[in-house]
Amino acid sequence: MAKITKAVLPVAGLGTRFLPVTKSVPKELLPLVDRPCLEYIVAEAVEAGLDEIIFVISRGKEAILDYFDRSPGLEASLEAAGKLDMAKEIRKVATYAKVVAVRQPETLGLGHAVACAAPATGDSDFAVLLGDDIIDSTNPGIGQLLSVHEKRGGCAVALLEVPRDQTDRYGICAGEMVSDSVMHVTSMVEKPSPADAPSNLSIVGRYVLPARIHSILADTPRGRGGEIQLTDALAVLAAEGDAWGVKFEGKRFDTGNFLGLLDATLHYAGKRPQLAVGLNELLAKYTLNTTNK
Repeated sequence: MAKITKAVLPVAGLGTRFLPVTKSVPKELLPLVDRPCLEYIVAEAVEAGLDEIIFVISRGKEAILDYFDRSPGLEASLEAAGKLDMAKEIRKVATYAKVVAVRQPETLGLGHAVACAAPATGDSDFAVLLGDDIIDSTNPGIGQLLSVHEKRGGCAVALLEVPRDQTDRYGICAGEMVSDSVMHVTSMVEKPSPADAPSNLSIVGRYVLPARIHSILADTPRGRGGEIQLTDALAVLAAEGDAWGVKFEGKRFDTGNFLGLLDATLHYAGKRPQLAVGLNELLAKYTLNTTNK
């Protein structure tokens, strides 16, 4: 089986939950401490051995490509000011991986976004990492899926247990656990009601897909919300016995909402020795203020 080297990052969404700031700033560039959410995801992909990043963008998202491009004027200015470490860090962002961009002309769902990347992925199997999901792990989240795919083929999806009353927010999987962390998935349902959900194991933010997913997506009708759902296409692979779920190691953050972004920001700030003490003092102050109200 050929080594997977390509990662598709769908980043065409409008980010309406974060308006008005996302009127001009892509939500994927909202910061976690001193770098955008998207950089953490790209770094995860690169650490897992993926060296071609395919951004699926829409009109107004060009700032994402600018962020991962060289900035010679800024680098030169930093170097002239003696800020060599900062110049090196800025340059590093632009050399993570080969960057390719494809357009999603209209937002018709995750399945449609993945289909738009077909010219860039070609006949190769590939990974998909969603821009709202950040996984902090010593073993890259997507790397854990790549390992399962290498052994078993087919598709691999990241699984996370969610409260039963939240199943209508996710794609939900059912099947047989073949190890402590790997499920042989036999069915998938997109956002089922709690009463109809086959389990509480949800798909979150990381996929490894076979090249033939594109032919399946081409025949996938619009589903929930009038969109082309990737889960509906993956359900075809599950019915064929060619789908695997991975209960990954690591902490996952959903940065697609205010509290999730705040949670991730506090987590990553706390990992910085130079910020940890001040952060704890701030948290204590705000906890005290809340208690006294």
